[in-house]
Amino acid sequence: MIKVLEAFSGIGAQAKALERLNIDYDIVATADWDINAIMAYDLIHNGGQDLSPYLGFTKKELVSALSKYTLSPDGKTPYKEGSLSRTNIEVLRRLLCAIERTNNLVSITDMTATDIPEDLDLFTYSFPCQDLSIAGVWHGNMSGIDRDANNRSGMLWEVERILKDCVEKKQRLPRFLLMENVSNIMAPRHMGNFQEWIDYLKKIGYYSKIYKLNASRFGIPQIRERVFMLSSFIGGDADKADLLERYFNDHNLENEEYAKSLPLKRKSVQDVIKNNYERLDYKSEACLSQLNDTPSRQRIIEENDKILKDGCYIDVLKTITTKQDRNPNSGVIEYINPCEGKANWRYLTARECFLAMGFDECDYEILMDNNFDVAKNKRLFSESKLIKMAGNSIVVNVLEAIFMQVIDIKELLNCEG
Repeated sequence: MIKVLEAFSGIGAQAKALERLNIDYDIVATADWDINAIMAYDLIHNGGQDLSPYLGFTKKELVSALSKYTLSPDGKTPYKEGSLSRTNIEVLRRLLCAIERTNNLVSITDMTATDIPEDLDLFTYSFPCQDLSIAGVWHGNMSGIDRDANNRSGMLWEVERILKDCVEKKQRLPRFLLMENVSNIMAPRHMGNFQEWIDYLKKIGYYSKIYKLNASRFGIPQIRERVFMLSSFIGGDADKADLLERYFNDHNLENEEYAKSLPLKRKSVQDVIKNNYERLDYKSEACLSQLNDTPSRQRIIEENDKILKDGCYIDVLKTITTKQDRNPNSGVIEYINPCEGKANWRYLTARECFLAMGFDECDYEILMDNNFDVAKNKRLFSESKLIKMAGNSIVVNVLEAIFMQVIDIKELLNCEG
């Protein structure tokens, strides 16, 4: 049994990877403040909700129950005072149900050592990358993970605060920590802060292995390079450090041949692109994703990869980001017989973005089956929100490979019990 706490849980790529491995695991808690991700996670991993226990709540009572949490409508900023009261009552019901079903601790800023079970195996933390990414630098954001930056990527130091709280209370630390973030965390501008974090983990007893991994080597047709750091608690034991060093030398996930040898569910671009337009849902999604026939969109067509043209597929997609209507993007797909005012090209659909992140179609379809109108011409899970959630997630296959190592190392270090 592996007991896991998913911080910055998003739509639950970690839970999906553990499910794929067909092992005994328990997600003891999640933590995410984005209401859309909270509800999506719950549906993907727990199925349709039974809302009958919440039907007797008045809107005021629902708002009161939710107000104790630090929630965000967009994953960027907290709700303003009074905003929850203006939220659709059905959304409030579903949100409270989702928080309770997933034991969501919501904002990491509210977490303490008391939220960390004494027998926790794995604490995962994929803190926001916006202030670390190259795109952020492009927009003049240079703050990165500076301690005093007071930004989203600075949430890394909230993880430190929680671990320090565990140490001060003499509480057993999680056996493993897993960090994921953009590769720019290792750029010269940020490396000093990152090294400070690595040094702190070593000080409190962790041996850390840093990987720079590309999803394209793990059976997913997407060029997506991310940094992962797997930290194993050894308490400063030199013999265990030697064991881990030998293990990682023999099981190096950065080794392309080794990565390709792993038993993972592999996909091609053809598996991702859904261009069988005889299926009405595929056709409607494709229509929704058509580019407008404007000069700016023509530039997007000219300057980005042609994923599918004249029946021929590209070998691998560019990185799935939180938005497809941008330049550069993941590529465009030829789409004949466009609607009036539209070009004969389209973007990736939200469904395709989910698949390109290693999720299954059933994960996307459970969200569609439980989608509804929250206002006139406004759905709970809009296309743009779905693409954003996919782009913010982690490639499932890469996590599977890392969790295989967690299982190995747990046995290697005799961490049972």
